[in-house]
Amino acid sequence: MEELREKTSFDIHDIVKILPHRYPFILIDRIDEIIPGKSLTAIKNVTINEPFFQGHFPYQPVMPGVLTLESMSQAGAFLVLNYVEDPLKKNMFFSGADNVRFRKPIVPGNQLRIQMNLVKQKLNICIFDGKCYVDNNLVVEAKLIANIVDRAGN
Repeated sequence: MEELREKTSFDIHDIVKILPHRYPFILIDRIDEIIPGKSLTAIKNVTINEPFFQGHFPYQPVMPGVLTLESMSQAGAFLVLNYVEDPLKKNMFFSGADNVRFRKPIVPGNQLRIQMNLVKQKLNICIFDGKCYVDNNLVVEAKLIANIVDRAGN
């Protein structure tokens, strides 16, 4: 794990070492930049073969807003778990979302750039400011709240 703390960008193989999510629910593909304990920029490639597109407006596919929030949540979780002591013994459960705005639909072929900033951490509670962009256009923004918890099975 120590070698991951030295890195500033991560591929999917690195991401699944820290996050417990797996297909079809791992919703970030790479991390382009991280400032530990401060901010992170992640990428989600939105493709037509995602399982949710089969039933979510199949003739006009749109990424579900809740899955966009989940992508942001996973990016925020990586930001925190990457720097906590013994990250494989911890997890993050998101407990709230405030000031959520969905500004434009996210469709197959888009590349979602997720910018997460850790605004405040007090004990096990974290507050994030998150924004998602497609082609430098703001498409989603939210304030997310999460709790650091012990991971099951440890």
